[in-house]
Amino acid sequence: MRVVTRFAPSPTGMLHIGGARTALFNYLFAKKYAGRFLLRIEDTDHERSTPEATAAILDAMSWLGLDADEPPVMQSAQAARHAAVAHEMVARGTAFRCYVSAESLQARRDLGEEKRLAAREEGLSEAVRASLLEEAGALLAPFRSPWRDGGAPPAPDAPFVVRLRAPDGGDQTVEDGVQGTVKVHASEIDDLILLRTDGTPTYMLAVVVDDHDMGVTHVIRGDDHLRNTFRQIPIYKAMDWAVPAFSHLPMIHGNDGAKLSKRHGALSTTVYRDLGYLPEGLKAYLLRLGWSHGDQEIFTEEEAIRLFDLSGINKAPARLDLEKLGTVNAHFMRLADDDRLFALLRPFLEAGGDLAEQPLARIRKALPFMKDRGATLAELAAAFGFIRAERPLELSKNARKALSEEGVDRLKAVSAELSALADWSTASISETITTYCTATGLSMGQIGPPLRAALTGGLPAPDLAPVMDWLGRDETLGRIGDQIQNRAGTSASSN
Repeated sequence: MRVVTRFAPSPTGMLHIGGARTALFNYLFAKKYAGRFLLRIEDTDHERSTPEATAAILDAMSWLGLDADEPPVMQSAQAARHAAVAHEMVARGTAFRCYVSAESLQARRDLGEEKRLAAREEGLSEAVRASLLEEAGALLAPFRSPWRDGGAPPAPDAPFVVRLRAPDGGDQTVEDGVQGTVKVHASEIDDLILLRTDGTPTYMLAVVVDDHDMGVTHVIRGDDHLRNTFRQIPIYKAMDWAVPAFSHLPMIHGNDGAKLSKRHGALSTTVYRDLGYLPEGLKAYLLRLGWSHGDQEIFTEEEAIRLFDLSGINKAPARLDLEKLGTVNAHFMRLADDDRLFALLRPFLEAGGDLAEQPLARIRKALPFMKDRGATLAELAAAFGFIRAERPLELSKNARKALSEEGVDRLKAVSAELSALADWSTASISETITTYCTATGLSMGQIGPPLRAALTGGLPAPDLAPVMDWLGRDETLGRIGDQIQNRAGTSASSN
């Protein structure tokens, strides 16, 4: 049997972090067994489904590199097939026409709620209370239609729905790949609607038919669908179809254990892209949200495909930790190919406007040595502020303090030494400064602060020799010269 998995999002909104993890687990499971990973867009909710949401889901899947092995299936396009299966089930006797109106069912539920509330009133005898609760339970129990065993319609043109004839008795058991053995008594399964009165199929029917037709062997989805499984398996059995293996993933909570919300970082997957996370970083983090393999924390995609298994998924909800996500993403930023990383970084560098080619070239030169200066592309872009700064640099308070008269005098002497350099490189610059300090008896603690202030304006930056190398001879000497000239101008005005 060739493994086939699927991811089936509903295009009523963006692809959020929980859906992305579900897609990833399906993808990895299929790839591990050299199977197929498929994508189905469940767009049968015509009022809420939008083309924009579908496009956003496809965009997010593409960015994550979770490419399906076949073009996506649009569920709405299969409606005729879904209806045909329902009619075949009627012919088989595993489904039936039901003439109970929606209004009657609502009245039944309303009466059940009334009796449940009435049972809470004070002054009732235990016998009356028990009777009310029993009646309420019967009215609110999973619906079993009076037409499930056949019968003439109330009128020749009476509207009807097509319902599944639910199992009559006994336990219904699912051997879940994550949750283990789960049992539900047949009485908890209703005669669910397969076709509405207008002949359109319901979600519950469509999912089963599509999974069968797509050859899905393993259904891996959120545990909010676990109860649906017991309603869907009878449809498989009613058609004598093979039942796929089910695995239901625990939900993702916030780091405080509460249900995940936007305040925890429950954002659209593409928002993480916009915040500056790499797709491989987000995937590696999502993999560890509820799955583990020994003590290993970070996996490449190749490792994940080789090692992923359902037994490594925890039953307890996972907790989203954005700090941990940043750590994982920083790891993959350090590993990223320099040209690719620069291409990804450029939009963040130019967020406030286009940069000239010269500062971009300087940043590209510095990038291999600066890759550890942020957990996201946005943070990394900010770390290049000292290169992007335009002359004359705006000085921080500490930078102005470092550029005292004595500090500027030292800048003049260092500038003269640097101007004489024939080889402008990190090694030559470092050697020149060291030689100057030795010759003058000054320490780097005396030379460094005014030099750093002149070159960066007080912005964070690494060691000065590589900074000067990245800036280049003209920009370095120009920035130093600006501060020397500025001091000279200040002195002249004070006289």
